[in-house]
Amino acid sequence: MSDAAASIAVAEDEAALATPFVKCLVRLIRAQDPHGSWEGKPDAELLGDYIITREQRRANPIIGDPDPDVLWRLDKFYAAVGLAIEERCGLMASPMMEMSHEGFGRVLFTAGRLVVLSKTLRDVHRFGFETFWKLAQAGTKLVGDGIAAIETYPDVARA
Repeated sequence: MSDAAASIAVAEDEAALATPFVKCLVRLIRAQDPHGSWEGKPDAELLGDYIITREQRRANPIIGDPDPDVLWRLDKFYAAVGLAIEERCGLMASPMMEMSHEGFGRVLFTAGRLVVLSKTLRDVHRFGFETFWKLAQAGTKLVGDGIAAIETYPDVARA
């Protein structure tokens, strides 16, 4: 990789780490550190397990049981989506996740009586993003979709 391409990638990573969703995710992860072992680590290092290259994804079998660490990262990702929705609109968006032992399932977010997001989960054992920017985009899109549903049906969401 040339110096110019490397500097662009670093700038993209810094921009992604500065997005509100990624900051929210980092706060949640740091809150799970009871002994302070992650205290001195940079945000990029904490989120490093969320980055999975195409080669790493291909190395995983098509069918497989999700590792507990992958399930923990998945849970924190969707918890950050719910928290970011709450921070932006003031309504608690609670994630509810149902997962089979094979890595297939569904996650729902509810605010009041409104289902603000519903997403099918597949191949959870391969959960991850190619770059920090794609991580930030995916989380920000889910947050935006949830807020759009709340804004469309505010009375149901506040019920």
